[in-house]
Amino acid sequence: MTTGQIVAMGGGGLASDPEDALMVGFVLGLAGARRPRVCFVGTATGDAEAYVLAFYRECARHGCTPADLGLFDRRMEDLHAFVLAQDVVYVGGGNTASLLAVWRAHGLDAILREALAAGTVMCGVSAGVNCWFQASTTDSFGPTLAPLHDGLGFVPGSACPHYDGEEQRRPLYQRLVAGGFPAGWAADDAAALHFRDGELVEAVATRPGARAYRVEAVDGRAVETPLPTRVLDP
Repeated sequence: MTTGQIVAMGGGGLASDPEDALMVGFVLGLAGARRPRVCFVGTATGDAEAYVLAFYRECARHGCTPADLGLFDRRMEDLHAFVLAQDVVYVGGGNTASLLAVWRAHGLDAILREALAAGTVMCGVSAGVNCWFQASTTDSFGPTLAPLHDGLGFVPGSACPHYDGEEQRRPLYQRLVAGGFPAGWAADDAAALHFRDGELVEAVATRPGARAYRVEAVDGRAVETPLPTRVLDP
């Protein structure tokens, strides 16, 4: 069993929207540090400079100690020591399949598992959700969404971000689960799922009406169960 805390955000995350700042604040509160050390991992967008800069701007608003881990122009020799020193690892959106391949090539997957067990909070949006689960829905292979089966499995089952934000997500996920895809969790764009030791702690949201769901197969069809979702206070 994988121990530790993971926050899977359906959408949002690093932007100037006050709602996104609420979600970032929630994650930082889980770190339990006065000035948490937060590392951004932008592998899913090829370490895009604009995404990294957005992360540093957001950190400046929250009084944390930021860092970023680039793997395409890698400057960090000792990944193990660097990652284990972080209080929070934030994984950005983008291409989930490419992210997983690059992480495995650098051995980052095993390091993240160790850091999670040591107390580092893992979080992310979109691809930064998919990576933590066994399976997910992804646009990694083109504009038509497809299933992905080889996530890290830090949380059992499957995941579907952007549940209300992209029209293909909900129907595809339900078809997959009905057809034998692992049961799992879905989150609207302004909602997130907080897990500890692979078990759901709670669902939170930054706006009323945003929800998270448990999706399971019952008698050959997908059953979607809305979860109690706490709206974060501004």
